[in-house]
Amino acid sequence: MTRETAARTDEELMTGVREGNKDCFSELVARHTPRFYRLAYRMTSNREEAEDIVQESFLAVWTKPASWDEGKKSKFTTWFYRIVANACIDKKRKHAPLPLEDGFDPPAPGGTAEEIIEIKRTKEHIDAHVSTLPSSQRLALALCFYEGVTNREAADIMGISVKALESLLMRAKGSLRTKLGIFRHKEARHG
Repeated sequence: MTRETAARTDEELMTGVREGNKDCFSELVARHTPRFYRLAYRMTSNREEAEDIVQESFLAVWTKPASWDEGKKSKFTTWFYRIVANACIDKKRKHAPLPLEDGFDPPAPGGTAEEIIEIKRTKEHIDAHVSTLPSSQRLALALCFYEGVTNREAADIMGISVKALESLLMRAKGSLRTKLGIFRHKEARHG
């Protein structure tokens, strides 16, 4: 990466990629791989699949840079979120979801051993239920809650209206509340 590429916007870097500039491409990859890996992992629950999806998505940018239409004035990240999200949805259609790997998230600091175990169990149950949601609801949650994207940006990424996005989020939250409520009820009976 040169100082010149580090000072450029993503959109300027994409213009360079369209011209075959490898430094511009390398800068985009270095700048955005962690962000898009997190999204892919949230969607696939599998590290290797997430890595493959991000690599294949960036490879598509390099081999078909003309697919980014700078005339639409869309941000690179909005456009690339859609590419990665679609690749995740396609992959999910082909494979059954896998559980999150143990130890992926660090334990909560402090607290008693029982509190830490309870937090971990709750997180595992939430992750398990999130993985059963329809892809569109899972993507909406991943973008808005895990990636911190605004509702407007998430709607643009998904190619839907803000109202439709909000509906997906409400259905996802309702479904999770119901499933987690059933879990807590079962725990109370058995505990």
